[in-house]
Amino acid sequence: MPLTPLRLGYVPLIDAAPLIVARELGFAAEEGLEFQLLRLGAWAQARDMLGAGLIEAAHMLVPMPVAQALGLGPALPDLDLVMFLSQGGQAVAVSAALAARMREQGHDFDFRDARKAARALHRAAPDRLRVGVPFHFSTQLELIRHWLGACGPGPALEVVTVPPPLMAESMAAGEVDAFCVGEPWASSAVDRGLAALLLPGTAIWASPPEKGLVLRRDFTEGQPQVTGALMRAVWRAGRWLDEPENRDTAAEILSRREYLDLPAELAERGLTGRLQVTPSGEIRHVPGFIAFHAGAANFPWKSLAAFFAQRIALRHGLEPGAAMEKAMAHFRTDLYRQHLRAAGAALPGASARLEGALAQDREVAAEKGQMILRADAFFDGTIFEPPFAG
Repeated sequence: MPLTPLRLGYVPLIDAAPLIVARELGFAAEEGLEFQLLRLGAWAQARDMLGAGLIEAAHMLVPMPVAQALGLGPALPDLDLVMFLSQGGQAVAVSAALAARMREQGHDFDFRDARKAARALHRAAPDRLRVGVPFHFSTQLELIRHWLGACGPGPALEVVTVPPPLMAESMAAGEVDAFCVGEPWASSAVDRGLAALLLPGTAIWASPPEKGLVLRRDFTEGQPQVTGALMRAVWRAGRWLDEPENRDTAAEILSRREYLDLPAELAERGLTGRLQVTPSGEIRHVPGFIAFHAGAANFPWKSLAAFFAQRIALRHGLEPGAAMEKAMAHFRTDLYRQHLRAAGAALPGASARLEGALAQDREVAAEKGQMILRADAFFDGTIFEPPFAG
């Protein structure tokens, strides 16, 4: 029986791994699908191609469909996030010159303490701190704003949007003093002698949802069987990726010319959380640096839609309550339950929760039996309560 072709857009990052692995290891074919992967250069391109029907699904920054739901983007058909692809995987980097000043002032680049890192950055930074993020609706932007905003007054913050593969070039050109980006692009800048890693995203927020699988609503409604097959293939790939013994193989696959086109060792850093933080070779190990499946990493909590919507709304002069309600309708926990229940996915009893409340992994009640939820605490103790369960 012929396979059903599906065009999937992705930006070259290690968190595109579930799509790539699903294709390369046959999870897609086993679901009757042929993944046609299109490597894209920028996040707006992924959004616009999906909206125009040039691709059927996209690897996308989690806050992007939230912004679309709030009318903060081009006029497109409704976009829905049906599952998370990854949590974590980001790093904050500072320029070599800024890193040298920080080191002269006593910072040890321990890669763990968010408050200490912010204080050191504030002391060493110029009056205007230019920070690169991959898009103006991104988890990276939320991490930077939350982190620096919670650590007291500092230099004026200027946010600059830069496509992930161009972060190092932007730093080399003197356009940014620091950046927050998904791997492997922070490590690439370190290898080029342009930057030092200051913090992993998980030091700011233990489980920052990073990328989602986003589809048009008319597709999920018109082709439910294909939608389910796509979700199952990607879910199975994520489960495979979170087996530690598979990360080396995953690094080799991702590094191939048609995907990330870089040395396997560079891809392996982000996958294993064993990161080189300075050009001189200092290594820091970050357990749980990125997750693709474990601890309900794929479940598209409606409370996270509300979390991002509230923050985006406040910055753009929108009413937060209405924004949260709109956004929650676009995180499709119903489709996740419908299409992944039979595959054996652990399903929480509710679709929303307190965000930031878990300082450690915790066993909780599931639809059937028990399941483990990943720790999701913020470094400053912030807890977000959604307005309703949705």
